[in-house]
Amino acid sequence: MSNVRSINTVRARSYLIRLPLFTRAIVLVIVFFWALSLQSVWDVRYWGALIPDQISFTSAYRLSTYPLIHQNVIHAILNILALTPLMERFESEYGTLTTLALFFGPLTTVPSFLYLFIEAVILRGNTPVLGASLWVFVLLGMESIRTYRSNPYLVIGTYHIPTWTTPLLMVLGVAALIPGTSLLGHLCAVGFGYFCGLGYLKYLAPPEWALRWIESRLNLLAILPHYVSVDQKTYGRFGVLPSTNRKGGSAATELVGSSQRLGP
Repeated sequence: MSNVRSINTVRARSYLIRLPLFTRAIVLVIVFFWALSLQSVWDVRYWGALIPDQISFTSAYRLSTYPLIHQNVIHAILNILALTPLMERFESEYGTLTTLALFFGPLTTVPSFLYLFIEAVILRGNTPVLGASLWVFVLLGMESIRTYRSNPYLVIGTYHIPTWTTPLLMVLGVAALIPGTSLLGHLCAVGFGYFCGLGYLKYLAPPEWALRWIESRLNLLAILPHYVSVDQKTYGRFGVLPSTNRKGGSAATELVGSSQRLGP
């Protein structure tokens, strides 16, 4: 038993040491905002949450901050555990600069606009949401398209379930098992993940020549530890997330606001 524990500890330590730069930074930022929310002088959750009637030109930062803010420590831990392996693989495939541009660009803002349009314009609601499960379900949506191409069906007894439906089943499971999660927020994330997985991600990413110029100009590969260059990708550029030779698993997460959260 002690040998098994020792092996597991070594593997976990080795995995953490290999985490790329942006993935490390996101985990640290999530922990930072959770710690900052413990004080009562400044309401961090209200400041960073995606609240439909609070979106304006001066508060547009909410479109990018809400995945970093969490309701409590359990919410933050579950989202970190779910997000880390998915983001690590994404960054290892596409590079650190591309990941930074996408996650603080279209991979966050487009699902945000989808949610705001449906929640505020169609449903006439004002439910705030927050939590990194937005990113989890975007990545799971992309992953499911890749899996479907190589393995179209998940066979359970006499049932053949299309593998692209897996994120939708997870969304329903999270909504049923975890009170306060946002079904609409998760569905927007999965839907946009499908869009990216079908090959449209390449139209949202910054041009590779610009990333190469920035990398060479600033010598980022030399000065930043754990930085992943645009040229250091294991898989093809702007395909979909690889589904083989992976470490770790994936999990669902949740949304919060006045009462809703993204992730478990």
